[in-house]
Amino acid sequence: MKPIIELVEVSKVFKGKPAVDNVSLTIEEGSVVALLGPNGAGKTTTVSMTLGLLQPTKGDIRLLGGKPQDRAVRDRMGAMLQDVNIIDGLTVVETINLFRHYYSNPLPLQKLLHVSGLEAEKNKRASALSGGQKRRLGFALALAGDPSLLFLDEPTVGMDITSRQQFWDTVRDMAAHGRTIILTTHYLEEADSIADRIVVINKGKLIADGTSAEIKASTNQKTIMFTAGVQLTADMLADIPMIANVTWSGRRVKITSPDTDQVIMALIQKGLDIKDIEIHTGGLEDAFQFLVQQ
Repeated sequence: MKPIIELVEVSKVFKGKPAVDNVSLTIEEGSVVALLGPNGAGKTTTVSMTLGLLQPTKGDIRLLGGKPQDRAVRDRMGAMLQDVNIIDGLTVVETINLFRHYYSNPLPLQKLLHVSGLEAEKNKRASALSGGQKRRLGFALALAGDPSLLFLDEPTVGMDITSRQQFWDTVRDMAAHGRTIILTTHYLEEADSIADRIVVINKGKLIADGTSAEIKASTNQKTIMFTAGVQLTADMLADIPMIANVTWSGRRVKITSPDTDQVIMALIQKGLDIKDIEIHTGGLEDAFQFLVQQ
């Protein structure tokens, strides 16, 4: 598989502080890659540099064999960013057609209306759309040029369940036809279900890169969940060995540990006031939290 994106020792510094710190990354054609990280980790800055919207302070970025700013490169990529800027006075159809004319081989208008679920709103002013509908319009605009490479930055924020399902069905179909898709999302279950590769960035550095299964296995974390009785306090759990993290949601407690057997034994030996115990193999969210807390 030939590389479609290449970042070589890329950094971006704002006011003396690195937002992206010496990141090198190669993404092959046909990949679906989820770029994950906490707020402020450098995800959006990395995507903006890859799109050519920001210039790196140092390093080199190659896209589709050229530079991100090249006209031929831009003709083959699409981007759905977090903020969708709507042109006042234009309808949905007029907005989509405007973007279609920017490309040499645009997708048909009717297909863009269908995949974005905006057929019923096609004659509505784009500025009058709801937040979720504007996100779907942003998706239609990102697909306008029938891109080989698609960037999706927090794409399903504001979408309802039905729109979200239709959106991911479309993305899966595109991936099945060989499109390269880069997405950022805080919905880790979405990344887990669609991405064939997970890249984690924290504090501007690339800290993990692999399949979802590899990321989960690398942290070796499992979870114990239980309901705490009124007598149980956080201090009572503090001296139990092999606990990596404890999260309280009301009286429901979630413990992350590489050795749940040892933790369960300690909980029982202490005779702590707990019930409704569940043990789970660590998911992507647990692995993610473990990685960014290191």
